[in-house]
Amino acid sequence: MRYIDMHTHTTMSDGLLTPSELIDYAVEKKLSGIAITDHDTVDGIEEAMIYSGQIDNFIVLAGIELSTELLGEEVHILGYGIDYKDKELLKLLEEIQSHRKKRIKEIVVKLQSLGLAITHEQVIECAGPGTIGRPHLAKTLLANNYVETIEEAFNKYLAKGAPAYVPRYKLHPKEAIRLIKNVRGLSVLAHPGLIKSQKIIRKVLEMNIDGIEVHHPDHTWEERCRFEDIARENRLFITAGSDFHGPKVGAGRHGDLASEKISEDYIKSLLGKCEGVVDHRG
Repeated sequence: MRYIDMHTHTTMSDGLLTPSELIDYAVEKKLSGIAITDHDTVDGIEEAMIYSGQIDNFIVLAGIELSTELLGEEVHILGYGIDYKDKELLKLLEEIQSHRKKRIKEIVVKLQSLGLAITHEQVIECAGPGTIGRPHLAKTLLANNYVETIEEAFNKYLAKGAPAYVPRYKLHPKEAIRLIKNVRGLSVLAHPGLIKSQKIIRKVLEMNIDGIEVHHPDHTWEERCRFEDIARENRLFITAGSDFHGPKVGAGRHGDLASEKISEDYIKSLLGKCEGVVDHRG
């Protein structure tokens, strides 16, 4: 049977591999395809689409992971089979990126006021061509020996309630779901096991979402069973993804590529004629 990993990140957000390198790694892992689901950007999809054309029988799904907030908690919404060239989508993503850049500058100023000698330029260099975010700040703190782990950087400085925290641009889950549907994609609640409030999960399920990510490296067996029941009760489709960021990202950064995967036939039957699907047959 052929399998697809439905949750991956590239250097266009906070992943360690370029889209082309990610595809090579997927082939090495004997996957038949991947979904590119970078945070709040579609910049890696075109490269993946083009590069995958050199590989027989490999599928690339155009996706995205939109960061939203509900009742004070972060909620991520995955979109699959999207028209990643849609003007409305690109306009919103440009606005989100503008807010991201402004936020990073404000966090750097706060860190400097705490006596940490890091610069905005160092964070930009760490981010490279990808979408800049708090993980790059954490890596910069680590590189400058202010913390010993990425987790410590978040807990000590960057997480909500920490001294250098700055609130982010707040997209509502309903807006994200509407946007994904408008660009002819399918919307999925990402890693619900990481959401602390069950009330939030229930509210998102009432927003006409299409699916739920049941299988994720951070989900326990009990959580997977519970989310499968929720999917069945709400007539949602299920997905499985490793939330891959890199082959050596360490503890706390989800799973290795292909550690979570789902049948190609199941996913293709759901996506049907969605815009953002490339299936290269030799």
